[in-house]
Amino acid sequence: MELVLDLIHKILNAYLPHMATTALIHFMPLYLFLKFLHFIFRSIFSENVAGKVVLITGASSGIGEHLAYEYAKRGARLVLAARRRRSLQQVADMAYWLGSPDVVPVHADVSKVEDCQRLIEEAISNFGRLDHLVTNAAVTPLYLFENLIEVTKAAPAMETKGKIVAITSSAGVLNAARISFYNASKAAMISFYETLRVELGTQIGITIVTPGLVESELTKGKFLTTEGKLEVDQVMRDVEMSVTPILPVQKCARAIVKSACRGDNYLTEPPWFKTLFVYRIFFPEFLEWFQRWFLFPGPGQPPTEAPSKIILDVTGFKEYGYPKSVLSPHIKVD
Repeated sequence: MELVLDLIHKILNAYLPHMATTALIHFMPLYLFLKFLHFIFRSIFSENVAGKVVLITGASSGIGEHLAYEYAKRGARLVLAARRRRSLQQVADMAYWLGSPDVVPVHADVSKVEDCQRLIEEAISNFGRLDHLVTNAAVTPLYLFENLIEVTKAAPAMETKGKIVAITSSAGVLNAARISFYNASKAAMISFYETLRVELGTQIGITIVTPGLVESELTKGKFLTTEGKLEVDQVMRDVEMSVTPILPVQKCARAIVKSACRGDNYLTEPPWFKTLFVYRIFFPEFLEWFQRWFLFPGPGQPPTEAPSKIILDVTGFKEYGYPKSVLSPHIKVD
C-alpha cells in the first residue's frame, strides 16, 4: 500500500506541475476574456439597493462610516452598529440626511455573541429582512475568530441572493512588518470568507474587500498594542507607511458599494495594490528583503532612522500624498 501511494505522489510531483502550467498558458486568454464579459454584464445589471436593508458593523468611523453614507445616497435602509454611541448617532443622522429612508443605530460589540444576535434581531424586527451584511472592523484583536460570529449568525436570516461584504485588508496578503498579529487576523478572515462562499454556494454572494492604505483611524496611527490598548503613534505610522499614497476614504467606500452591487467576488482598492499581490506570489524573497531594508534601521538605531522615514521626511511626501485628515492625531471618542 505504501509503495503504491509513494508511486502516485512521485508521478504527480513529476508531471502535474508541467501539465498545470501548460493548461494555464492555453486557457488563460479565454478565461480572462470570459471574465471581462462577465464583468460588463454585471456592471450593466448592477443591483439597485433602494429600499433594501443593509447592516454595517464598525460604522462609527473610517470605511464603515462612509459605506453608510454611500448606501444612504442609494436609498438603502440601514442598521448601523458600533461601540461608540455618540459617533454612531452622528453617522446615523448624516445617513438619514443623505437619503436613507430608515436608519437604526445599534450600540454593539461584534466580538460578543449576544450582541451579534441582537443586531440580527434588530434588523429583522424593524424591517423583516436583511439584504446586505457589511462586516467591518478597523482594529482586530487577537481573539479574531470572535469577530466572525456576526456572519454565522446573520446568514440564516438573509434573503436568497443576499450579499455579504467582508472588509478585510491587503495586509492579509502582503504581510506588512511590525503588525504580524493584524496580518494573521486579516489572512484568517480572507480564508474564512472564501470557505464560507463555497459552503453557501450561489445562495448568498460574498465580496471580499482587501483595501490598501485608506484614510482612516489606522492611517492616523491608531494601533492595538500587545497589551490590548489602543494608542496613536504617528511617528511609527510614518515609518510603516512612508511614501505609500493614502486613498481618500470616500473614493474607497464608493468603489466598495459599486463592487458589492455588481456582485464581485473580490475588490482591491486602490487597484494598483494588486501589483504587489503578484510580486508576493512570484517574488516573495524580494519583498521580504525589501521590507527588511526599507522599514528597519541599522543595529542599535531607533526606528526613525529607517530608510522609509528618512525618504518620507526628505521628499515631504506627506504634504501631497496623505489626506489632511490623517495628519491630525485626533480620533473619535465617546
